[in-house]
Amino acid sequence: MRDDTNEPPTIAVTGAAGFIGSRVLHLLEQTHPEWSVHAIDNQYRGQVSAVGSVDIEHVDIRDRHRLESALDGADIVLHLAAVSGVDDCDTNRDLAYDVNVTGTNDVAWFCRKNGAALVFPFSMAVLGDPDTFPITADDPRNPLNWYGRTKLLGERAIDTLADGAFPAHLFLKSNLYGDHVVDGTVVSKPTVINFFVDRATSNEPLTVYEPGTQSRNFVHVKDVARAYIHSCERLLEQLEAGDTGTEIYEIAGTEDPSVMTVAETVQAIAREELNVDVDVELVENPRSGETMVESFTVDTSKADEHLGWSPRHTIEESVRELLQRAEH
Repeated sequence: MRDDTNEPPTIAVTGAAGFIGSRVLHLLEQTHPEWSVHAIDNQYRGQVSAVGSVDIEHVDIRDRHRLESALDGADIVLHLAAVSGVDDCDTNRDLAYDVNVTGTNDVAWFCRKNGAALVFPFSMAVLGDPDTFPITADDPRNPLNWYGRTKLLGERAIDTLADGAFPAHLFLKSNLYGDHVVDGTVVSKPTVINFFVDRATSNEPLTVYEPGTQSRNFVHVKDVARAYIHSCERLLEQLEAGDTGTEIYEIAGTEDPSVMTVAETVQAIAREELNVDVDVELVENPRSGETMVESFTVDTSKADEHLGWSPRHTIEESVRELLQRAEH
Protein backbone atom coordinates (compact mmCIF):
# COMPACT_ATOMS: atom_id res chain seq x y z
CA MET A 1 0.00 0.00 0.00
CA ARG A 2 1.29 3.48 -0.83
CA ASP A 3 2.27 5.57 2.20
CA ASP A 4 0.76 8.81 0.92
CA THR A 5 -1.81 8.59 -1.86
CA ASN A 6 -1.94 12.40 -2.06
CA GLU A 7 1.61 12.47 -3.41
CA PRO A 8 2.22 11.74 -7.12
CA PRO A 9 3.37 8.15 -7.61
CA THR A 10 6.86 7.10 -8.62
CA ILE A 11 7.11 4.76 -11.61
CA ALA A 12 10.33 2.87 -12.34
CA VAL A 13 10.96 1.41 -15.80
CA THR A 14 13.62 -1.22 -16.48
CA GLY A 15 14.67 -1.72 -20.10
CA ALA A 16 13.72 1.91 -20.61
CA ALA A 17 15.99 2.47 -23.63
CA GLY A 18 14.48 -0.38 -25.61
CA PHE A 19 11.83 -0.80 -28.28
CA ILE A 20 8.86 -0.77 -25.88
CA GLY A 21 10.44 0.93 -22.88
CA SER A 22 11.23 4.15 -24.73
CA ARG A 23 7.65 4.35 -25.99
CA VAL A 24 6.37 3.81 -22.44
CA LEU A 25 8.51 6.70 -21.17
CA HIS A 26 7.09 8.91 -23.91
CA LEU A 27 3.50 8.00 -23.02
CA LEU A 28 4.11 8.44 -19.28
CA GLU A 29 5.35 11.96 -19.93
CA GLN A 30 2.42 12.71 -22.26
CA THR A 31 -0.39 11.21 -20.17
CA HIS A 32 0.86 11.63 -16.59
CA PRO A 33 3.41 14.46 -16.45
CA GLU A 34 2.80 14.77 -12.71
CA TRP A 35 4.20 11.29 -12.04
CA SER A 36 7.84 10.85 -11.10
CA VAL A 37 9.66 8.46 -13.46
CA HIS A 38 12.90 6.56 -12.86
CA ALA A 39 14.33 4.93 -15.99
CA ILE A 40 17.14 2.34 -16.12
CA ASP A 41 18.77 0.22 -18.82
CA ASN A 42 22.12 -1.51 -19.34
CA GLN A 43 22.03 -0.52 -23.04
CA TYR A 44 22.48 -4.10 -24.30
CA ARG A 45 19.90 -3.35 -26.98
CA GLY A 46 19.16 0.22 -25.96
CA GLN A 47 18.37 2.75 -28.67
CA VAL A 48 18.15 6.04 -26.74
CA SER A 49 19.77 7.57 -23.66
CA ALA A 50 16.90 9.88 -22.72
CA VAL A 51 13.25 10.41 -23.56
CA GLY A 52 11.97 13.94 -23.22
CA SER A 53 12.99 15.16 -19.78
CA VAL A 54 13.72 11.64 -18.47
CA ASP A 55 17.36 10.55 -18.48
CA ILE A 56 17.98 6.81 -18.55
CA GLU A 57 20.39 5.65 -15.85
CA HIS A 58 22.89 2.93 -16.81
CA VAL A 59 21.97 0.06 -14.49
CA ASP A 60 22.20 -3.69 -15.09
CA ILE A 61 19.40 -5.61 -13.39
CA ARG A 62 21.84 -8.45 -12.72
CA ASP A 63 23.58 -6.18 -10.20
CA ARG A 64 21.08 -6.54 -7.38
CA HIS A 65 22.60 -3.86 -5.13
CA ARG A 66 22.53 -1.21 -7.87
CA LEU A 67 19.12 -2.40 -9.03
CA GLU A 68 17.52 -1.98 -5.63
CA SER A 69 19.13 1.42 -5.21
CA ALA A 70 17.77 2.55 -8.60
CA LEU A 71 14.28 1.24 -7.81
CA ASP A 72 14.18 2.75 -4.31
CA GLY A 73 10.95 4.64 -3.71
CA ALA A 74 9.09 3.16 -6.67
CA ASP A 75 5.37 2.57 -6.26
CA ILE A 76 5.24 0.61 -9.53
CA VAL A 77 8.00 -1.15 -11.44
CA LEU A 78 7.47 -1.71 -15.17
CA HIS A 79 9.93 -4.54 -15.67
CA LEU A 80 10.62 -4.43 -19.41
CA ALA A 81 14.31 -5.38 -19.35
CA ALA A 82 14.90 -8.70 -21.10
CA VAL A 83 16.92 -10.58 -23.65
CA SER A 84 14.05 -10.96 -26.08
CA GLY A 85 13.55 -13.03 -29.18
CA VAL A 86 14.13 -16.67 -29.99
CA ASP A 87 17.42 -16.19 -31.82
CA ASP A 88 19.06 -13.85 -29.30
CA CYS A 89 18.16 -16.11 -26.37
CA ASP A 90 19.30 -19.25 -28.19
CA THR A 91 22.64 -17.68 -29.08
CA ASN A 92 23.21 -16.15 -25.63
CA ARG A 93 21.70 -18.72 -23.28
CA ASP A 94 23.66 -17.81 -20.15
CA LEU A 95 22.91 -14.12 -20.62
CA ALA A 96 19.23 -14.85 -21.28
CA TYR A 97 19.02 -16.90 -18.09
CA ASP A 98 20.82 -14.27 -16.00
CA VAL A 99 18.64 -11.42 -17.27
CA ASN A 100 15.26 -13.07 -17.86
CA VAL A 101 15.29 -15.36 -14.84
CA THR A 102 17.71 -14.08 -12.19
CA GLY A 103 17.13 -10.41 -13.01
CA THR A 104 13.36 -10.86 -12.96
CA ASN A 105 13.60 -12.68 -9.62
CA ASP A 106 15.56 -9.73 -8.23
CA VAL A 107 12.95 -7.24 -9.42
CA ALA A 108 10.11 -9.32 -7.97
CA TRP A 109 11.99 -9.72 -4.69
CA PHE A 110 12.38 -5.92 -4.49
CA CYS A 111 8.62 -5.58 -4.98
CA ARG A 112 7.90 -8.12 -2.28
CA LYS A 113 10.18 -6.40 0.25
CA ASN A 114 8.87 -2.93 -0.54
CA GLY A 115 5.25 -3.53 -1.50
CA ALA A 116 5.71 -2.03 -4.96
CA ALA A 117 3.40 -3.11 -7.75
CA LEU A 118 4.83 -4.84 -10.80
CA VAL A 119 4.18 -4.92 -14.55
CA PHE A 120 5.81 -7.83 -16.37
CA PRO A 121 5.44 -8.83 -20.03
CA PHE A 122 6.06 -12.36 -21.10
CA SER A 123 5.48 -14.01 -24.43
CA MET A 124 3.20 -16.32 -26.33
CA ALA A 125 6.39 -18.40 -26.60
CA VAL A 126 5.58 -19.85 -23.16
CA LEU A 127 2.61 -21.68 -24.71
CA GLY A 128 4.47 -23.67 -27.34
CA ASP A 129 1.94 -25.10 -29.79
CA PRO A 130 -1.54 -23.93 -28.72
CA ASP A 131 -4.23 -26.50 -29.46
CA THR A 132 -7.34 -24.44 -28.68
CA PHE A 133 -8.40 -21.03 -29.97
CA PRO A 134 -8.79 -18.24 -29.19
CA ILE A 135 -5.69 -18.27 -27.01
CA THR A 136 -6.04 -17.18 -23.40
CA ALA A 137 -3.66 -16.90 -20.46
CA ASP A 138 -5.28 -20.04 -19.01
CA ASP A 139 -3.76 -22.21 -21.74
CA PRO A 140 -1.12 -24.75 -20.60
CA ARG A 141 2.56 -23.79 -20.73
CA ASN A 142 4.80 -25.86 -22.95
CA PRO A 143 7.57 -23.64 -24.38
CA LEU A 144 9.48 -24.91 -27.40
CA ASN A 145 12.54 -22.66 -27.10
CA TRP A 146 14.92 -21.11 -24.58
CA TYR A 147 13.24 -17.69 -24.78
CA GLY A 148 9.89 -19.19 -23.82
CA ARG A 149 11.45 -21.21 -21.01
CA THR A 150 13.14 -18.20 -19.43
CA LYS A 151 9.93 -16.17 -19.61
CA LEU A 152 7.97 -19.01 -18.05
CA LEU A 153 10.37 -19.11 -15.10
CA GLY A 154 9.89 -15.36 -14.69
CA GLU A 155 6.11 -15.77 -14.69
CA ARG A 156 6.26 -18.47 -12.02
CA ALA A 157 8.59 -16.47 -9.79
CA ILE A 158 6.37 -13.39 -9.85
CA ASP A 159 3.25 -15.45 -9.21
CA THR A 160 4.91 -16.94 -6.14
CA LEU A 161 6.43 -13.76 -4.73
CA ALA A 162 3.39 -11.53 -5.35
CA ASP A 163 1.08 -13.74 -3.29
CA GLY A 164 0.12 -11.80 -0.16
CA ALA A 165 2.71 -9.09 -0.83
CA PHE A 166 2.05 -6.91 -3.88
CA PRO A 167 -0.20 -6.62 -6.95
CA ALA A 168 1.29 -7.64 -10.31
CA HIS A 169 0.03 -7.52 -13.89
CA LEU A 170 1.50 -10.11 -16.23
CA PHE A 171 1.05 -9.55 -19.96
CA LEU A 172 0.93 -12.47 -22.37
CA LYS A 173 1.70 -10.56 -25.53
CA SER A 174 1.87 -11.53 -29.17
CA ASN A 175 4.39 -10.61 -31.90
CA LEU A 176 5.41 -6.99 -32.03
CA TYR A 177 5.73 -4.79 -35.08
CA GLY A 178 5.87 -1.12 -36.05
CA ASP A 179 8.14 1.65 -34.85
CA HIS A 180 7.93 5.00 -33.12
CA VAL A 181 9.91 8.22 -32.97
CA VAL A 182 11.64 9.43 -29.80
CA ASP A 183 12.99 12.99 -29.97
CA GLY A 184 13.73 12.57 -33.67
CA THR A 185 15.17 9.05 -33.37
CA VAL A 186 13.26 6.21 -35.05
CA VAL A 187 13.11 3.31 -32.59
CA SER A 188 12.49 -0.07 -34.20
CA LYS A 189 13.27 -3.78 -33.96
CA PRO A 190 13.74 -6.42 -36.68
CA THR A 191 10.52 -8.29 -35.99
CA VAL A 192 8.83 -10.17 -38.85
CA ILE A 193 6.82 -7.32 -40.34
CA ASN A 194 9.58 -4.76 -39.82
CA PHE A 195 12.07 -7.14 -41.43
CA PHE A 196 9.87 -7.46 -44.53
CA VAL A 197 9.46 -3.68 -44.77
CA ASP A 198 13.23 -3.14 -44.49
CA ARG A 199 13.83 -5.70 -47.24
CA ALA A 200 11.23 -4.07 -49.47
CA THR A 201 12.73 -0.61 -49.05
CA SER A 202 16.11 -2.06 -50.04
CA ASN A 203 14.47 -3.78 -53.04
CA GLU A 204 15.52 -7.19 -51.71
CA PRO A 205 13.47 -10.42 -51.75
CA LEU A 206 11.16 -11.05 -48.81
CA THR A 207 12.36 -14.36 -47.39
CA VAL A 208 9.67 -16.44 -45.73
CA TYR A 209 10.57 -19.44 -43.58
CA GLU A 210 8.93 -22.68 -44.70
CA PRO A 211 6.15 -23.63 -44.79
CA GLY A 212 4.87 -20.03 -44.85
CA THR A 213 1.41 -21.09 -43.73
CA GLN A 214 2.34 -20.67 -40.04
CA SER A 215 0.13 -18.02 -38.47
CA ARG A 216 1.17 -15.28 -36.09
CA ASN A 217 -0.78 -12.68 -34.18
CA PHE A 218 0.67 -9.17 -34.48
CA VAL A 219 0.35 -6.18 -32.15
CA HIS A 220 1.81 -2.71 -32.66
CA VAL A 221 4.43 -1.43 -30.21
CA LYS A 222 2.32 1.68 -29.61
CA ASP A 223 -0.66 -0.45 -28.61
CA VAL A 224 1.48 -2.48 -26.19
CA ALA A 225 2.85 0.66 -24.54
CA ARG A 226 -0.70 1.98 -24.05
CA ALA A 227 -1.63 -1.25 -22.28
CA TYR A 228 1.16 -0.70 -19.75
CA ILE A 229 -0.02 2.84 -19.02
CA HIS A 230 -3.54 1.53 -18.38
CA SER A 231 -1.98 -1.13 -16.19
CA CYS A 232 -0.22 1.47 -14.04
CA GLU A 233 -3.46 3.34 -13.54
CA ARG A 234 -5.22 0.20 -12.33
CA LEU A 235 -2.29 -0.86 -10.15
CA LEU A 236 -2.37 2.45 -8.28
CA GLU A 237 -5.99 1.72 -7.38
CA GLN A 238 -5.04 -1.79 -6.31
CA LEU A 239 -2.17 -0.53 -4.16
CA GLU A 240 -4.55 1.83 -2.40
CA ALA A 241 -6.99 -1.05 -1.85
CA GLY A 242 -4.25 -3.33 -0.51
CA ASP A 243 -4.69 -5.92 -3.26
CA THR A 244 -2.01 -8.54 -3.84
CA GLY A 245 -1.36 -11.35 -6.27
CA THR A 246 -1.18 -11.58 -10.04
CA GLU A 247 -3.56 -10.76 -12.86
CA ILE A 248 -2.71 -11.94 -16.37
CA TYR A 249 -3.82 -10.07 -19.47
CA GLU A 250 -3.65 -11.08 -23.12
CA ILE A 251 -2.30 -8.32 -25.34
CA ALA A 252 -2.67 -8.96 -29.06
CA GLY A 253 -3.93 -7.52 -32.29
CA THR A 254 -7.08 -8.45 -34.15
CA GLU A 255 -5.20 -9.98 -37.09
CA ASP A 256 -3.44 -13.35 -37.29
CA PRO A 257 -2.35 -13.83 -40.90
CA SER A 258 0.11 -16.42 -42.14
CA VAL A 259 3.70 -15.26 -42.56
CA MET A 260 3.33 -15.70 -46.33
CA THR A 261 0.24 -13.47 -46.31
CA VAL A 262 2.16 -10.78 -44.42
CA ALA A 263 4.97 -10.91 -46.98
CA GLU A 264 2.50 -10.63 -49.85
CA THR A 265 0.81 -7.67 -48.14
CA VAL A 266 4.15 -5.86 -47.83
CA GLN A 267 4.94 -6.78 -51.44
CA ALA A 268 1.65 -5.27 -52.68
CA ILE A 269 1.92 -2.06 -50.64
CA ALA A 270 5.58 -1.60 -51.65
CA ARG A 271 4.45 -1.77 -55.27
CA GLU A 272 1.89 0.98 -54.61
CA GLU A 273 3.99 3.25 -52.40
CA LEU A 274 7.54 2.77 -53.71
CA ASN A 275 6.87 1.54 -57.23
CA VAL A 276 9.12 -1.45 -56.61
CA ASP A 277 8.32 -5.09 -57.31
CA VAL A 278 10.09 -7.28 -54.76
CA ASP A 279 10.01 -11.06 -54.86
CA VAL A 280 8.72 -13.29 -52.09
CA GLU A 281 10.90 -16.35 -51.56
CA LEU A 282 10.17 -19.43 -49.47
CA VAL A 283 13.38 -20.56 -47.73
CA GLU A 284 14.36 -23.37 -45.40
CA ASN A 285 13.43 -22.67 -41.79
CA PRO A 286 16.60 -22.59 -39.63
CA ARG A 287 14.58 -22.73 -36.42
CA SER A 288 13.28 -25.83 -34.72
CA GLY A 289 11.65 -24.30 -31.64
CA GLU A 290 8.64 -22.41 -32.91
CA THR A 291 4.96 -23.06 -33.39
CA MET A 292 3.60 -23.89 -36.85
CA VAL A 293 -0.13 -23.52 -36.18
CA GLU A 294 -2.25 -22.05 -38.99
CA SER A 295 -4.47 -19.99 -36.67
CA PHE A 296 -3.43 -17.66 -33.86
CA THR A 297 -6.50 -15.81 -32.61
CA VAL A 298 -6.21 -14.35 -29.12
CA ASP A 299 -8.94 -13.41 -26.65
CA THR A 300 -8.16 -9.89 -25.38
CA SER A 301 -11.53 -9.30 -23.69
CA LYS A 302 -10.02 -9.30 -20.20
CA ALA A 303 -7.74 -6.36 -21.06
CA ASP A 304 -10.72 -4.57 -22.57
CA GLU A 305 -12.91 -5.19 -19.51
CA HIS A 306 -10.42 -4.44 -16.73
CA LEU A 307 -7.94 -2.05 -18.34
CA GLY A 308 -10.09 -0.37 -20.97
CA TRP A 309 -7.56 -1.41 -23.61
CA SER A 310 -8.02 -2.58 -27.18
CA PRO A 311 -5.66 -2.48 -30.18
CA ARG A 312 -5.93 0.48 -32.53
CA HIS A 313 -3.39 -0.23 -35.26
CA THR A 314 -3.75 -2.51 -38.26
CA ILE A 315 -1.04 -4.25 -40.26
CA GLU A 316 -1.94 -2.64 -43.60
CA GLU A 317 -2.10 0.88 -42.19
CA SER A 318 1.18 0.43 -40.31
CA VAL A 319 3.05 -1.12 -43.24
CA ARG A 320 1.90 1.72 -45.47
CA GLU A 321 3.10 4.27 -42.91
CA LEU A 322 6.49 2.57 -42.60
CA LEU A 323 6.96 2.45 -46.37
CA GLN A 324 5.86 6.06 -46.85
CA ARG A 325 8.41 7.20 -44.27
CA ALA A 326 11.11 5.17 -46.03
CA GLU A 327 10.24 6.88 -49.31
CA HIS A 328 10.96 10.27 -47.78
